[in-house]
Amino acid sequence: MTTPADWRKMKQLRFGDSPELSSRLVAQVIAGVKTATCSAASEVLETCVGEQQVVLSGGGVPVAVIGTLTLEVLPLADVTPAQAALEGDLSHSYWRNAHTDYFTREGACAPAMQVIFETFRMVKTLDAASAAHPNEHVQAERAQAHAAGYTALGEVA
Repeated sequence: MTTPADWRKMKQLRFGDSPELSSRLVAQVIAGVKTATCSAASEVLETCVGEQQVVLSGGGVPVAVIGTLTLEVLPLADVTPAQAALEGDLSHSYWRNAHTDYFTREGACAPAMQVIFETFRMVKTLDAASAAHPNEHVQAERAQAHAAGYTALGEVA
């Protein structure tokens, strides 16, 4: 069991590349719709299977503890629709476009680039305020996707 003192000794992780994106993604974790993440294999791997990490909000507030379940290295182009769904995205095409944009902003993106696909489970919520309304962030994410032309079935309209 993780106690408050325990999480201060854990590795910390922030999803995304901006405070806004980080907060939206951690809200998806708390809401239970995001149970995976993807990073460039060229980055230093910060976890191993069975390890727990503290997830930070965009403002750097410790929000949740997650436990790594699986790690898989594969080409970006080989991430499946089932894997994309674990990231909480509406569809494989939405996931692909969002991650292409993200990796391009990070400086390198190609269909053959190796990525680390990690699945995890939420162990504990640490911040009651963040945990109070995660579905609002999820709804905002969905609205943004729909505004970009993605339908409920995930195809671009």
